[in-house]
Amino acid sequence: MFRRRFAVCFFVATLLCVPMAGEVVAQAAYTVKVTTDRESAIYSVGDTATFSISVWLGEKSVTGAGTLEYSVDDFLDAKEFANGQLEPGTKPITVTGELSAPGFLRCLATFTPTAGKPVRGAAGAAFSPDKIGLSLPVPVDFDEFWDEQKRQLAEIPLDPKLTSVKHNDASIECYDLQTPCLGGAPVSGYFAKPKVAEARTLPAILWVHGAGVRSSSLTNAAKGAQAGMLSMDINAHGLPNGQPPEFYTEQSAGPLKDYRSARRESRDTIYFRGMFLRIVRAIDFLTSQPEWDGRHVVVIGHSQGGGQSLVAGGIDDRVTMIAPGVPAICDHSGRAAGRINGWPKLVPDGPDGKPDPQILEAARYVDAVNFATRCKAEAIMSVGFIDAVCPPSSCYAAYNALSGKKSIINEPLMGHAAPAHIHEAFFAKVLEHVGKTPAEVKQ
Repeated sequence: MFRRRFAVCFFVATLLCVPMAGEVVAQAAYTVKVTTDRESAIYSVGDTATFSISVWLGEKSVTGAGTLEYSVDDFLDAKEFANGQLEPGTKPITVTGELSAPGFLRCLATFTPTAGKPVRGAAGAAFSPDKIGLSLPVPVDFDEFWDEQKRQLAEIPLDPKLTSVKHNDASIECYDLQTPCLGGAPVSGYFAKPKVAEARTLPAILWVHGAGVRSSSLTNAAKGAQAGMLSMDINAHGLPNGQPPEFYTEQSAGPLKDYRSARRESRDTIYFRGMFLRIVRAIDFLTSQPEWDGRHVVVIGHSQGGGQSLVAGGIDDRVTMIAPGVPAICDHSGRAAGRINGWPKLVPDGPDGKPDPQILEAARYVDAVNFATRCKAEAIMSVGFIDAVCPPSSCYAAYNALSGKKSIINEPLMGHAAPAHIHEAFFAKVLEHVGKTPAEVKQ
């Protein structure tokens, strides 16, 4: 199965070949294929990884016809590694790289045809990724800080407001949910459940969002309910759901334009504090439902949602499984350890080229890696070896910190993405965790 996927997942860009007037021919496209000499693309520190680069037009390899530039980097610096420019030849070009410490290399290749736009390809290689550790220690008062935030949250009545929402599946009930929270915005989501269920019989699943500004997803909420769960999807910002697109565009361009870095100088004001507390409050609601089985709480998301999933597993011991895809909000202090930090690159460099000390200190309290050190839940994670948004070293720093049963889907040729096969693998693992089989799930 992996062999087949490896063969078809090349990072590809296209340039169409235009037929002569009057001709009817199939359009061919240039592709740049980059692969490693190991299918897994996993090496040990001290090993040498060999990248092969080839250019294709349709199913034929290309010689000449343009120039090929290539470089190898560790997501920070290409100066120490191979780079060059030449014409494609009859055989793949091979480039090597190695690391003296755990981390990742990526090989980037760009083919510029004699006439046409550049096309690109890339592949990544991991070096002892299971040895990537914390870039800085967890703050000594990390638990004390978050326990106090949760204590303050608990003083706010749950007081959920549920408004019925129509859905074409008559076997489930759907609602718009609003419930107050600490941190300036409510929990806002869609909640769904099977219409017929006995008390204490249903596991719970919470869907959390990637970066951006949008409504909650009724589709996700319904999917969990159709699988026999209490299911809720919350938007990241506590915004009203189901508004016209212009509403979210205005929010994104206005008050939420720079939310990622908003008030990042202090742990008490940083934007992610409120986002993380909304996760806890959402779990408060799900576990207050009489149908909750008292055992299972799953939190699932990709990118920023993947980071939130990690946070959920560390901030709330009611969480029994997390499914973080290419998680963001990880390794904010990576630059302090000489490696790339994850999205949203929360900590800028100061005039001296070092991480800003005030923001670095605040960021440690909202680093998903530090929450991962507290997470004992079951976990499944995905990581893209050429992901420049949520670099693989930041994902592995979190994965290695998890102490529960865990598995990871390595994608050597994937950037920042959540393709269908990963969604399918995640949900299959969720069903296994809550004791359901695919045959039990309503299609």
